[in-house]
Amino acid sequence: MKPLKTLIRKNLLEIEPCVHGGDVWTPARRRGLRPEEIVDYSSSINPLGASLTAIEAAAASLTQTAVYPDSNSTMLREAIANHFGGINAENIIIGNGSTELIYLFTEAFIQDGDLALIPQPTFGEYAVAVKKAGGRVKPFTLPSNFKVEPDVLIHEMAGAKILFLCNPNNPTSILMSQNEVTAVIEQALDRDVLIFIDEDYIEFVADEASASFVNKADKYANLFVLRSFTKFHGLTGLRVGYGVAHEELVSLLSRVKMPWNVNCAAQAAAEAALRDEAHQTRTRMLMRDERAFLARALSKIPGFKVYPADANFFLINVAETGYSAPELKERMLDYGILIRDCSSINGLNAEYIRVAVRTHTQNMKLVEAFEKTVQRKR
Repeated sequence: MKPLKTLIRKNLLEIEPCVHGGDVWTPARRRGLRPEEIVDYSSSINPLGASLTAIEAAAASLTQTAVYPDSNSTMLREAIANHFGGINAENIIIGNGSTELIYLFTEAFIQDGDLALIPQPTFGEYAVAVKKAGGRVKPFTLPSNFKVEPDVLIHEMAGAKILFLCNPNNPTSILMSQNEVTAVIEQALDRDVLIFIDEDYIEFVADEASASFVNKADKYANLFVLRSFTKFHGLTGLRVGYGVAHEELVSLLSRVKMPWNVNCAAQAAAEAALRDEAHQTRTRMLMRDERAFLARALSKIPGFKVYPADANFFLINVAETGYSAPELKERMLDYGILIRDCSSINGLNAEYIRVAVRTHTQNMKLVEAFEKTVQRKR
């Protein structure tokens, strides 16, 4: 038989898998710790976890494990539509986490040689999805302040079929205003460019309603808005996300979506999470207070350049501490804290780390551990 690498699609040989935060398992094994002994600042998840209502709903749904889940996630789509009020269930598609929908959208629209514009640094799976579908990535490096200038972005759209925008952006935590994004969408509409907006972290921003495009998605034929229950709602291990778009776009994607892609527990938990408004309010209050606390505290650490954060995480340049990001990550594990080394992210390097916003007690320990670690170099 021929070597397998001569039989596989050639474009797949060029793909390297993304490195993500949230891997507490590897350092735990290496250091002889239990995963729960490590405080995970490398993934930006609700520090309060999932709501008890959602957990109870997931548990109750397990009586349905001998039955196929609803392949259309009908009740969940209706719950999401009711939650927002400005869209219908027909504007919504459910995925096995938001990442499935990145790949579904890309494989549906990218053909061999098609170009996708991706600002960098940003979430790495967009580029992998484009390459997997046979497309080409046009990277667009953001300026040193990591802010997206709409006019520059519009200029860079020339020749692209899809523009990926993460808003607020991961890993920079910077939010584009609704007016800025609208200008890009309308120019893209005239140029037949599809706009993929990833709003996975938007529920953490100070004013979600004035920034989100969920209730505007049906107004633009070229717009797809991605949301998730992973981050804000803390249903990380259940894998459920959703996309909002014009009915025709959703209908096209639904034709090629994997059947039974979201299990019964995930669907039930997501519905319940939307109902638990008290948990959502607690999360927003915690985020408001702790984001402000960390912004002040981290900025006082010698050698830290802390970028402004709109989401639930901070990007930090640590070059002046004398540590590289991989070195600092390893030293913080001495305190049972896992941070995100950003050296694997296109557009960044070994000078950058990312840390999530967690509870006040945890955040105080994070700051103390950073202070002690940085002091060792001085």
